[in-house]
Amino acid sequence: MDARHRHLCTRSRGARPRGRAPVALALGAALTLAGLVGPPAAAAAATSLEAEQAVLSGGAVVEDEHGGFAGTGYVGGLVDAHRGYAAVGFTVDAETSGTHELQLRYANGTGSERTLSVSADGVERGRVRLPATGGWARWATATTALDLAPGTHEVRYTYGPEDSGNVNLDQLEVVAAASGGGDEPGVGAAAPVAVPGSVELEDAELSGGAVVADEHLGFSGDGFVGGFVDSNRGAATASVRLDVPADGDYDLDLRFANGTGSAKTLSLLLDGAPARQVSVPATAGWSAWDEVRQAVALTAGEHEVAYRFGSGDSGNVNLDALGITPTAPGDGGGTGGSGGSTAPGVDDLATVPSAGGTPFQAEEGHVVDGAVVADVAGTPAAGGLAGPGSRLVVPVRSTGGGAQTVTVRAANGSGDVQRLLLSVDGLPRGHLVVPAGDGWLDLGVELDLSRGLRTVELLQDDANGTGGPLAVDAVLLEAGQAMEERGASVPYTTYEAEGGSTDAQVLGPSRTFHEVAAEASGRKAVRLTATGDSVSWTLTEPASALVLRASIPDTPDGAGQDATIGLYADGRKVADVPVSSRYSWVYGGYPYGNDPSQGGAQRFFDDSRTTFPVLPAGTELRLQKDTASDAARYDVDLVETEVVPDPLPMPAGFVDVRDQGATPRDDSDDRAAFLRAIDAARAAGTGVWVPPGRFTLAQRIDVRGVSIRGAGPWYSVVEGRDGKGGFFATGSGVVITDLMVDGDVRYRDDAAFDAAFEGDFGHGSLLQNVWVEHTKVGLWADRGTRGLLAIGVRIRNTFADGVNLHGDVQETRVTQSVLRNTGDDALAMWSDGYPVTRSVFASNTVHTPLLGNGAGVYGGTSNRVEDNLVSDTLTGSAGIAVGTRFNPVPLSGETLVQRNTLLRTGGWEPNWRTALGAVWVFADSAPITSRVVIRDTRILDSTYMGVLVSYNKEVSDLRLEDVLVDGTGAQGLKVQATGRVTLNGVTLRDLGGPAIEAPAGFQVVDGGGNSY
Repeated sequence: MDARHRHLCTRSRGARPRGRAPVALALGAALTLAGLVGPPAAAAAATSLEAEQAVLSGGAVVEDEHGGFAGTGYVGGLVDAHRGYAAVGFTVDAETSGTHELQLRYANGTGSERTLSVSADGVERGRVRLPATGGWARWATATTALDLAPGTHEVRYTYGPEDSGNVNLDQLEVVAAASGGGDEPGVGAAAPVAVPGSVELEDAELSGGAVVADEHLGFSGDGFVGGFVDSNRGAATASVRLDVPADGDYDLDLRFANGTGSAKTLSLLLDGAPARQVSVPATAGWSAWDEVRQAVALTAGEHEVAYRFGSGDSGNVNLDALGITPTAPGDGGGTGGSGGSTAPGVDDLATVPSAGGTPFQAEEGHVVDGAVVADVAGTPAAGGLAGPGSRLVVPVRSTGGGAQTVTVRAANGSGDVQRLLLSVDGLPRGHLVVPAGDGWLDLGVELDLSRGLRTVELLQDDANGTGGPLAVDAVLLEAGQAMEERGASVPYTTYEAEGGSTDAQVLGPSRTFHEVAAEASGRKAVRLTATGDSVSWTLTEPASALVLRASIPDTPDGAGQDATIGLYADGRKVADVPVSSRYSWVYGGYPYGNDPSQGGAQRFFDDSRTTFPVLPAGTELRLQKDTASDAARYDVDLVETEVVPDPLPMPAGFVDVRDQGATPRDDSDDRAAFLRAIDAARAAGTGVWVPPGRFTLAQRIDVRGVSIRGAGPWYSVVEGRDGKGGFFATGSGVVITDLMVDGDVRYRDDAAFDAAFEGDFGHGSLLQNVWVEHTKVGLWADRGTRGLLAIGVRIRNTFADGVNLHGDVQETRVTQSVLRNTGDDALAMWSDGYPVTRSVFASNTVHTPLLGNGAGVYGGTSNRVEDNLVSDTLTGSAGIAVGTRFNPVPLSGETLVQRNTLLRTGGWEPNWRTALGAVWVFADSAPITSRVVIRDTRILDSTYMGVLVSYNKEVSDLRLEDVLVDGTGAQGLKVQATGRVTLNGVTLRDLGGPAIEAPAGFQVVDGGGNSY
């Protein structure tokens, strides 16, 4: 990704969206905030944790220039330049369950009170106030109380975007929960409320900014609870303890006022675990009070009930009182319980006996919006699925084309029957009924699945769901096939030209920029010059379609030309395959124009496609320059063959764009018809249908809250005009599937041309089985995107990035996709201004990016690149790059690069006149102080070094684990930085230079099992 990519996002940016909803802790929450309190009472023995030994990120650094600290130093760097990112993470071991006091030793010489945000195990828990201490060498203690379950927890203090920061941290003392203690309740704790009964919430335990107020009328008791305002989002909490006499169902009647004019939400927590999101209707004003009822299942004994303005809530309500009574027989409590649903008209699916089959693991799927990967009775699974809005999407691979038994293996320990909305490829099929019980249940349902890559989604669509433990282990297909181990699972077979039979000229191998063979897959191609020249292959699978990657010459004016080449099956001509140079051949320096007089030609290849009657395996398929082939020469890189599936039918109720005025294949602008179809579909609560044919968009169209589907990318095509066209997301619920976007971009102009898919995709969006050609960018997901899934996407021949996750993008996954001939990074996460967080590039195949990396992670928090296959990078490139290039928000959390294969990667950076490795860890605009792990990675035939660590800044915790570097043009590992790398199970062999080259003072730690 070139720095000039800043121009790619041409829409103006608004205020930063709020953070993501807290992760629901599946099957029993680990901890909750008990409150931010004053000086601690006497308690059990304390454990001291030095801040300088904690995990530092986002600019936090160890310092020692001020006196009075404990240990060997303290942590500074929590300054305005690092607002929103600087963090100190402590590992806290809890031996017992209960409230633990966390006593933070700090110095605040600013002269005024400051704040930091507190989180535990990734969940926001409020804000700690840090009064001025009278100088930087004077230290004080601020105490946070957290309820901790036994085990290890990460407690993090962050200079958040709404904090005032500018303090130094020295030490954290953890005082374990006191045991015993007589009959009196703990310090500051109220006696539990007897059930049935009621409690005035001004008497509840308030934390995170929740306060007692009395400025409005009509409340009961002595006041009401306010403070559930935006500045306390993620923290404001009111909690009470209940003394429940017997197991059973109970109604919680919350008295509230909501004068905002619209419904708001709060989170209900039971015993610290998020139970559900509560909808709070608008009232007639702030002195008008109403009640909302939630039914919960409680066991005999003490329980904590809390209402919190969670990060995923809208808050801004006042709370007055809470009543607790046993649920009357037949009363559903207004929650929907086991029978409610927010998807009207969607029936329950009939269950059938499981037919077993090929398993697809849930924890390897798209687990978002409150769902989490959890260990359930020793089994990795996707948990938290009883929480409202929680979402699991499992990619599956079907070998059949019709009805089959699909089995969902689920465990429901909630005590209530649960219903999950099951969708296939983004279309709802019905509610899966999951009975309550112990252990795993195999629930079979009959579903129609087309052949190939599909998705099975399970969504908790009941906003008043009962909550509780609900997990899915796997989805099994009766007629299924396992995914490829690395790279995308694709429907086609690839045949390299140099692997075929030919008597024509074989070009290459070459890795020299501006040479044709260097841009070819495998660094070789076959040139057909004379009439009769050919290249042929024997089909190993049946085929009815072909994609050809080839190059023909440009024209003197740079406009390009169109031609054909003959396709023969067992000697019989079956098609004239189109070949064009209109979308290839660029010249000069970056960003590369279309004027041949500038010289420096590159970007030689383009793709074209054709269909024909099905040919069986064993057929000889031949490309031949025959008498109808007009171009002077044809440089053939590869062909891909597949059997094109039948066109998909229009889903019931969808709005056909033709009925709104769109006309295929007439070159007129169909944008207005598409917009009318979107409006009609929204009004009808359905979707938009793009039938077979080519439709033109002369400008991109805005989309939100709508499904746009086609008959398949071989049939339904949306084409651009003059560099314009495509789809711009402006909010949640964008589903686009089964079509092609064929742009009209012929050179790079970031400000003028459009991406195929761009914008803020909000929550719950899906891109599946879409094919992109000749656009500026394939997918540019921008700030505000939460949980987008892009799967089964073919992105080819873009003039900038293939995919870029830009800025405040969270929990987004790009998977099972193929990217080829991108004009810049094939896959990029760019934390420009705000961090990309917990996002994943998984199981993708990347070929021949022309400028930039196969995958690049530029800053961000806890992101992953895994199970990808990257090959044949060319210039200014690594196979995978991780670092702080392009001035991003610095890396934090753990960045994990694992189970990738890099073949013939690395490249030459001509502007810097330097070589880049297959893996490149680059501390550029900021040091890399958080952990970066490169694990189970195969680096094969690297052009230069295997791994490069640069450049003259600190890389403090790089770990190479089970890494094979087999064949390089230079060093196995080259370091141009300060810091440390730990090697475990690293093999370096067949090298073109020293195994390891590092400057004096850089620590190379041998962790064992290495060979070099």
